[in-house]
Amino acid sequence: MGLFGFLSKQFVDVIDWVDEPGTLAARHPMQGREIQTGAQLTVRDGQIALFYREGQLADAFHPGLHTLETGNLPVLSALLNWDKGFASPFKADVVFFSQKEQTGLKWGTAQPITVRDPEFGPVRVRAFGSYSFRIEQVPAFAVKLMGSLQRVTVADIEPQLRAAIATAIASAIGSGEFAFVDLAGNQAALSERLKAAVDPAFAQWGLACTSFYIESLSLPEAVQAAVDQASAPADASAQIEKLHRLLTIGAITQEEFDAKKAELLGRIR
Repeated sequence: MGLFGFLSKQFVDVIDWVDEPGTLAARHPMQGREIQTGAQLTVRDGQIALFYREGQLADAFHPGLHTLETGNLPVLSALLNWDKGFASPFKADVVFFSQKEQTGLKWGTAQPITVRDPEFGPVRVRAFGSYSFRIEQVPAFAVKLMGSLQRVTVADIEPQLRAAIATAIASAIGSGEFAFVDLAGNQAALSERLKAAVDPAFAQWGLACTSFYIESLSLPEAVQAAVDQASAPADASAQIEKLHRLLTIGAITQEEFDAKKAELLGRIR
């Protein structure tokens, strides 16, 4: 290997990261290498780059093209005692983090959760759905989930997230603080309530739960019948409103509208 080849392997003058789907953070390969004076750092949209010196967090860079110099490395400059700037290569670890939303993830209750409903008493339910998240507080994520790892993916932390979701759900709906049967008839409201319970669990790792939905709710037959009955008036009202629009544009006759309206109202009496 010639001298130029040797030097090119020892010094880094271009630092960037093209994040792949499902990858949350990656450490730039720096082992045995130093960063060249005036090196170009590219931070793409949705990314943040953190510089570390001997495990200590130094400087952070947001999206853009950066020329590394004393002026934009104030913490690292202090750590290395660069009181008059620097003109020689230096050692530092660079970790890139993706703050893009990670979507299409699934959650579910592996075991039935016992809910204490004021009307039905203890009720065992299962629930399944989807959620999404993003890295909100990069330093917290770096300390609690990244550590000294070279790379962190969604797959790496997903079991931990699902366990946190299951615990939060069990605590939220198992307390008996609200009529579960009433809330189960409105899955949008129940989803919002459960997201509020999940938020603190994610926040401890520097994550934000950006969406949380219930897609399937398994209830005992008697409870499901009560939920159906509770939601029937709202469903009937929505269908009658649609029928009225059809009547207005002449798509159905007054007789057809009256007959269908009577049928829908008869279901909830």
